[in-house]
Formats: sequence, structure tokens, C-alpha cells
Amino acid sequence: MTNPKNGRLVYALAAFALSVAPVSCQRERDHGNASPAEITKQKPEQGPAARQEREMKEVSDLDRPVEELVTLTCEHHEKTFECKECRYETGFVRASADLAREGLIQTAQVARRRFVTPVTLTGEVRFDERRIAHVSSQVEGIIKKVHVALGSRVQRGQALIEIDSIAVGEAQTSYREARGLLELAHQDFERVSELRQENIASEKEFLQAKQALAAARIRADGARSKLDRLGSGGGGAIVLRAPMDGSVLLMHAVSGEVARSDEALITVGDNTIVWVWADLYERDLAAVHEGRAAGALGALVSVKAYPGQEFPGTVDLVSPAMDESSRTVKVRIEVANPAGRLLAGMFSDVKLMLPAAEEVLAIPHSALLEDEGRAFVFVLHHDDYYVRRPVAPGRSWPGWVEIERGLEPGQTVVTEGSFLMKSDVLRSKMGAGCAD
Repeated sequence: MTNPKNGRLVYALAAFALSVAPVSCQRERDHGNASPAEITKQKPEQGPAARQEREMKEVSDLDRPVEELVTLTCEHHEKTFECKECRYETGFVRASADLAREGLIQTAQVARRRFVTPVTLTGEVRFDERRIAHVSSQVEGIIKKVHVALGSRVQRGQALIEIDSIAVGEAQTSYREARGLLELAHQDFERVSELRQENIASEKEFLQAKQALAAARIRADGARSKLDRLGSGGGGAIVLRAPMDGSVLLMHAVSGEVARSDEALITVGDNTIVWVWADLYERDLAAVHEGRAAGALGALVSVKAYPGQEFPGTVDLVSPAMDESSRTVKVRIEVANPAGRLLAGMFSDVKLMLPAAEEVLAIPHSALLEDEGRAFVFVLHHDDYYVRRPVAPGRSWPGWVEIERGLEPGQTVVTEGSFLMKSDVLRSKMGAGCAD
């Protein structure tokens, strides 16, 4: 399904890129329709002033102060940063208020934040036990039919497995017998009640018939309840059903095999969030508790299956007991797993991001961009004008990156939509507007 927000982002990107063709491309089209004499007349002057102007244009906007960029005038006799055809040459972008209202452009303030230091642990990916259910049979039997496959989507109450069981057959026989005795007790009670009304039967006989009916009803209800607990589907078969909505995550059921009461045949649930259990050494325990007390304690999880990728998570539990043999404490990290790439049983490396006492100037990582090896961000200049400025990034931690120079506290930088602005500023490199 198409995300409406992504659709608006693509539309806005197209509007940026197609709003104007680079001036150099326009000149090429003009030359294509001109005579050689006219082209000669259009050539720039070769004097010192002209050379200086060309040299200035060859200098990147990242190497020029903003104070200088806002004074430049383009060939359209406008301030270059205000000209919709030329402002990209100065690194300026104009983003309308509509983009901000629709959430396509979001900003954040540059501020000092506590730096975090990583502590590396080893761990294992497991299912979130609050989101899964193990399905097993209460009695032994032979698996007659399997209705689902590994990975199948299921709904609560859906039939999963049918099992033939002698115990279920015996329970059904006991239930039918109890129902028969209940019917007889009911008939006897009605007969004695009529006789009692005619003073033929004694009070004692009436009470005995009433007690026998109650006992028969209890036996029948018990037999019915036992069948329900076993999941009887009739004919001596047990039908195991899904206890919740989700997917079949694990399956150990094969037609013809024996189903044992102490084994889970199917695991059903949701693995879009998983747990990573990691081993924390005693020396780091105090720092972890201090970090959690200061707020949510972040972590980065990596597995061999995806080299170079890290999955962000949050510590949500520190075990209250220590393993006496390893002298470690179990730490549980909750990790979002929407694509299902993290599989239960995977070994992992975990970086716990512990807050340090040091504070550094930092911005959201999404604000940082790069062009030809140079890092930059888009800074709000005034009104709805933004300008890209070079920065020197330092250390990073989940969601944040240190800025060693290039920004000051209190400045506003673009986070969401910064790539859209980059595409507009660099459209001359991408050849935007060159196609007729």
C-alpha cells in the first residue's frame, strides 16, 4: 500500500526539481538556436573582472560565508538566493509553510546533549513472550491433519491441527453415559414429583430423587467440561485452535506422528517486536541502572546475517538475579522487527549506550547530509529560506551525532525532508531540466 506521506514527498521533490532548469542548460538551448556570430557575441568577457566572477562561481557555496551569499546578484538582476532559477547556486532552498504543516519538512534545534558511551555485550534473539502462544495437546494421540503451514497467518479460534486420541474417545463415551443417566434421573424426579403432589410418595423419596437429579447433572457437566478442555471435535478427535491472531512462527507437527502432551506442536504469535537477552557483567551494572534512571536506555543490536547493520532497541528489563556461575546479569532489550529479519535463536552483539557526564553539541542524525565527501546540514536562515552549511561531525550514538564545528546552540536545522532540499540544491549535478 502506498504511504500518502511518501506520495506527497515525491510530488514535492518533483516540484522542486522541475520548477526551473539550470541556467547553464538554458544557455545551451539558446546557443542551439543561435548563429555562430550570435554565439560569439554571447561569450563572456575575458577581462580580469570576468575571470574573477567565474572563479567566484567555481567556489562551492559551502566555502563561502552566508553574509557573502546573500549579497550576490544573478543575471536576472535579483538577489541570487531569492531567484527561483538561480538560488541553488548559493545553497539556498525555499520551503513553503505548507510542506511544514503536512509534516514533509520537520526541524530541530541545535543543543547540547549528554554523550553516550557504548558497552558491548553478547546476546540472543528470542520471541517476545507476551506476543506468542504455544499450542500443545493435553493428551497423547496421533496427528491426523495439519491445517496450516509455517508462516501462515491465522486468526483466533482457527483450526490448526486435528489429533486422534484414545483418551478423547473415552471422554466422549463418559459424556454420553453421563447424559443418559441425567435423562433417567430427570424422568425419575418428574415421576416422584407427581406422586408427591398426590401424597403417594413420601417427602424422603422426593428429596432422594431431587438429590439424584442434581448429582447426575453435575456428572454430565463435568464430562462436557472435560471434552471442551481436550478440544474435542467429535469422533474421538481433538482440534487444536489458534489462541490469538498472528503467524505460525514455529511448527513441530507432522501428519502421522505422535503428539505428546509435554511438547508444543505450534507456536503462534507476532514477531514484529522481539527480545534480545544479553549478558551484563557486574562491573557495568551500576552504570546501567544510572542510565535507566536518567531515561530510556538505548541499545544497538547487530547479527552476522546483516553485516554493517544495527537494529535500535531499548532496555526494558534488568534481571533481579545474577547467574552465580558466569557472574553476569540478564538484560532484556526490546527491538522493533517489522520486516521479520531478526529470527529467534540468532546470536547477537549488543551495544548498550550509557550516558556519560560529558555534554556535546548534537543534532538528530537525520539532519546530517553529505556531498562529495563533505558533511552539511540545512539551517533556517529567515522566513521560509534555508541554506546548507558545512559541519564537522564527531561521535555518534542512536539517533544523534556530535557536531564539532559549524553550528551554534539554538540554530534550527532540517531533519525530516532534508534529502528533498539536497536534491534541489544539487539538481544541476543530476541534470535536472536538461531534457526538452
